Amino acid sequence: MSAPTDRPTGQRPEGHVENLDEDGQAPVRRPGELNVRELLRWTWRQLTSMRTALVLLLLLALAAIPGSLIPQTGVDSLKTSRWQDAHPQLTPVYEKLGLFSVYDSAWFSAIYLLLMVSLVGCIVPRTFVYWRALRSQPPRAPRNLTRLADHASYTTDVAEDEVLAGAAAVLRKRRYRVRIEGDAVSAERGYLREAGNLLFHLSVLVVLVGFALGGLFGYKGGVILVVGNGFSNNLTQYDDFVPGSLFKSSDMEPFSFDIKDFSVDWLTSGPRAGMARAFDTQLTYRESPTSPEKSYDLKVNHPLTVGNTEVFLIGHGYAPVITIRDGKGHKVYSGPTVFLPTDQSFASFGVVKAPDAEPTQIGLEGEFYPTVAFSKQTGSYFSAFGDTLDPLVSMLVYTGDLGMDDGTPQSIYALNKAGTTMLTKKNGAPYRIDLRQGDTVTLPQHLGTVSFDGIQRWNKIQISQTPGKRIALAGVILALAGLLGSLFIRPRRVWVRVRREGDGTLVEAAALDRSGGGDVAVVLDEIVAALPGAPERADKNSEKEQS
Repeated sequence: MSAPTDRPTGQRPEGHVENLDEDGQAPVRRPGELNVRELLRWTWRQLTSMRTALVLLLLLALAAIPGSLIPQTGVDSLKTSRWQDAHPQLTPVYEKLGLFSVYDSAWFSAIYLLLMVSLVGCIVPRTFVYWRALRSQPPRAPRNLTRLADHASYTTDVAEDEVLAGAAAVLRKRRYRVRIEGDAVSAERGYLREAGNLLFHLSVLVVLVGFALGGLFGYKGGVILVVGNGFSNNLTQYDDFVPGSLFKSSDMEPFSFDIKDFSVDWLTSGPRAGMARAFDTQLTYRESPTSPEKSYDLKVNHPLTVGNTEVFLIGHGYAPVITIRDGKGHKVYSGPTVFLPTDQSFASFGVVKAPDAEPTQIGLEGEFYPTVAFSKQTGSYFSAFGDTLDPLVSMLVYTGDLGMDDGTPQSIYALNKAGTTMLTKKNGAPYRIDLRQGDTVTLPQHLGTVSFDGIQRWNKIQISQTPGKRIALAGVILALAGLLGSLFIRPRRVWVRVRREGDGTLVEAAALDRSGGGDVAVVLDEIVAALPGAPERADKNSEKEQS
């Protein structure tokens, strides 16, 4: 920023009566002092500078890191709530900073918008400058070509006009724009380098617009489905749903699908033994209620596309089939219960609620181990393998008011223990029921029975509609093309001047690489060698050699 002068620079001319103080003197301004107009102009110049655009682009990349490391409510609300429960001290701070919804936070949006404004303010003036450069002639030849780093000269008997005409022809053949003026030929090429720069920055803007369109008009939702169940694409079917600001439910594709089967390929050796190597879901779907049924093999990173909507398979787990009979023998709960994995060996956590049980409501909370093992060091179970080689359910029993009668919504993955009492043994230790598949245990105090009847699998499905993704993809491709152009196209200028000296014609030539660092010596040698009357080898840099 250039410092203003020590005299006012308002709209009134200097010395105008309105610019003078009571003593008739112009007010003296301190160095660096700016009026409002100058401050706004300086701010705009700073915001639209290329340096600011790069800084904002870096900030945007850094701002996206918390969105990858911290669970996001818009991606997995359940995982987010569990993280919040596990970190009670950090949660309030993160909530104030908006770290659980980074991409919807005010500070992220501010960076996003500032970057777009900066890019627009940077691209538009440069485009006009580039347009004027395209329409202008190559610059005149410097007065003394021999002062340039890369130059050459020779003397020939060929007439001056003939040398100039030959030089212009040689340079045009090499795709230079040529200007003949007086005793010199000026030539320039490499205009597309700046076009590449502009294309790259414009492409970044296109990518931002594409993401913005996806955020405004798209949506993202998730649902956990037990294998054998189906899904219809309407709002009531989602476990979590994050719409864009301008999203309309009428834009949702009317498709539906049923999960027919699910298979997992487990790693059985190596340090990652017990983890799932690959998994896929076989499903049937209809693009609309009246369209024919189709089959699809849904895999990770191989989504099902229906219109503008994509269906992703992003997770899986176990749903033990548990049955609870109350003290009167009534079946008050039965069915597959989704347990959520807590580690890579698929040890899973879940709860079972039986609010209709009598004489009191029953709640179960515990873990499921696909292949159970016991650690003597910790005195607890753990899962030794992800597949169901030796499954076991281990749960604590709670009785009392589960808090489900007042209409307050509850998570199906958490047990409200405020009004409950945990069953204990006579020695005061927690009463834990350990059930293998097919087992039934009778609860004390005539509360009823709990059975572990079987195991089913569930899939975590993510459904998203991102209208601007093709725009963003086109922006990325254009950015790559622009980057390649700006890296590999070298703008160069060449001048050839002739003048009569003695009985011959002195020919001087020089070249300049405007990108910096480019070696134009070889290019200059080739051009000089092709000029009329040139010797077999040009006397390049003769002055340097003589020195």
